[in-house]
Amino acid sequence: MADEIEFDRLLERYRQDPYKYVTIHAPHTGEISFLINTDEPVEGPGGEWDHLPGTPLFQITRERNDKVIGAPINGVVSELFGDLEGRFVEAGQPLVVIRHPLKKKEIIENILRQILYLFQAPEKAKYFFALDIQSRIDKKGARSVIIRPGDEVLTMSLMKRDTPVFYDGREGVIHSIYFEPRVSVDKGEPLIGVCPEEKLPLIQKVITRVKAEWDARQ
Repeated sequence: MADEIEFDRLLERYRQDPYKYVTIHAPHTGEISFLINTDEPVEGPGGEWDHLPGTPLFQITRERNDKVIGAPINGVVSELFGDLEGRFVEAGQPLVVIRHPLKKKEIIENILRQILYLFQAPEKAKYFFALDIQSRIDKKGARSVIIRPGDEVLTMSLMKRDTPVFYDGREGVIHSIYFEPRVSVDKGEPLIGVCPEEKLPLIQKVITRVKAEWDARQ
């Protein structure tokens, strides 16, 4: 029953506000010139490999070098720190907030990240599954692979050195994989999401209910 109550609370949050708010910060010190207005729609990177920059948000100038920062995601400008127009700002200064409408898949993923046990990257590095785990995934799929505390599940590749990574969470199946081989993952970011076998029916109920509710809204 507790799981049901918690799930309803999580779902209600997205019923009331089905958006993600993304704050864009100054990448370095410089003088700011805004290129958009509040309530203006913006698009994220495009093209087959996201090689086309997103809608220009602002220009930052340092030592006569201009750099235009584009939107990293589609949505609407919900907040603009317009009082900083023409002013010199420090790196990390919030400048623009984009309200991104969440798709059904994104809502499901956000809820799952709050239900699953997230095994996080111990260091900024590249990761790949240990050979035994990868072999089991290749044969039966990740969600058929049960891992236990102490299992060597991953290999961390850092500074041309490979180091085994041992799992320290609850026993369960690998439900979600958040990394890609040969792509660097920041420290603290999730690598895998693990679900105890007895909670798999709840996970499926989450997915089914969200799909049904958001399909009905369309």
